[in-house]
Amino acid sequence: MIWNYTQPVDIRFGAGRVSEIGDVARERGLYRGLLVAGGHSVRSGLAQRVVDSGRGAIDAVFSDFSPNPDVTEVDACAELIRERDLGFIVALGGGSALDLAKAASVIGAGSKKAVGSIRDYHGTGKPLPLGHLPLIAVPTTAGTGSEVTCVSVLTDRAAGVKAPIVSNDFYPELAIVDPELTYTVPPYVTACTGMDVLSQAIEGYWSVGHQPICDALAVHAARLVFDFLPTAVERPDDREARERMCEASVIAGLAFTLPKTTSSHACSFPLTNRYGIAHGEACALTLDYFTRVNAADPEGRADALGRALGYRDADGLADVIADLRRALHLRESLADLDLDEPAIEALVRDSHHPNLLNNPVVITDDILLDLFHRLASSSSSYAGDPNISNQRPGETGAGSNEREERQ
Repeated sequence: MIWNYTQPVDIRFGAGRVSEIGDVARERGLYRGLLVAGGHSVRSGLAQRVVDSGRGAIDAVFSDFSPNPDVTEVDACAELIRERDLGFIVALGGGSALDLAKAASVIGAGSKKAVGSIRDYHGTGKPLPLGHLPLIAVPTTAGTGSEVTCVSVLTDRAAGVKAPIVSNDFYPELAIVDPELTYTVPPYVTACTGMDVLSQAIEGYWSVGHQPICDALAVHAARLVFDFLPTAVERPDDREARERMCEASVIAGLAFTLPKTTSSHACSFPLTNRYGIAHGEACALTLDYFTRVNAADPEGRADALGRALGYRDADGLADVIADLRRALHLRESLADLDLDEPAIEALVRDSHHPNLLNNPVVITDDILLDLFHRLASSSSSYAGDPNISNQRPGETGAGSNEREERQ
């Protein structure tokens, strides 16, 4: 067995710790900061609270960006950094704010002539220039884990592309994980981001790049989601549920950063690009399907994960994933979109993202066609269909769908 593990992000976890930003900046000699925060954080007053906590260390705010940030918005942020000669970044928000800030921290660190546009590096394979501004990541959702990853997911709307960029320079210098910042997140967003956490943990576990430290983190994070996400959605003011979901999020981020995500994430990108389905909801829509598909992996990791979480095998795990998705009232199919065959074929084509290569079972076009045909039909939630709920995709015959109780 040969494996490596690196995690360069300093993590500070706990209620109220966002107030430490000023102390952190002073300790680390950081001046002339830029706060990257979404419009909701600005309107709610949270952004101003963070600026105030910086005690003079934050000089500017950038909030003119969209969910699924566009490459043009990264370039605009980078230009502000150069114009104001800013020295570090605080990213406040969900994945959109953090992903934009990561990319801008690199693009804004050099001259426009030398570095160019982030578009030059988006989906092109061209290596990013070396160097970046120090970044403090402050997540306000329990979902993406972006505060501890080296990934920035960006959209090029002009080209119709949403894709991640990976760079070691994207690792934040510090992550401040304050569960109190998640208390006002609406139930639907809590559900979507929570299912993203679950997808990251599960996919990181069965990825072909798996390794033992990340395995342990993935199991811990997935168990927390099953135990605490329903409560966080139903009772948003439940302090323990919010705290444990923040714990799950940061630990899932650690779990998948090195192994990378796989099939559900690959298929989520066209569902978001083409139909605007929220990222976590798009991942959740296919996660139980791929859990059954990956049960065919000779290494048996999907079955092993099911047992580690207290279920019989991969099929038992797939059942509980589907149960959780339904309990959270998330999308069960694509039937409302009235997809025709060309639309399904386009989803298959666009799902051939590099993440698909991390899957332990080779995902063929036939598997993808089966998946999207199921989802396009009104009876596509096969886990709840008595005729097929006991069958793994591509198999015939029946097996027990009993679920063991976690001990």
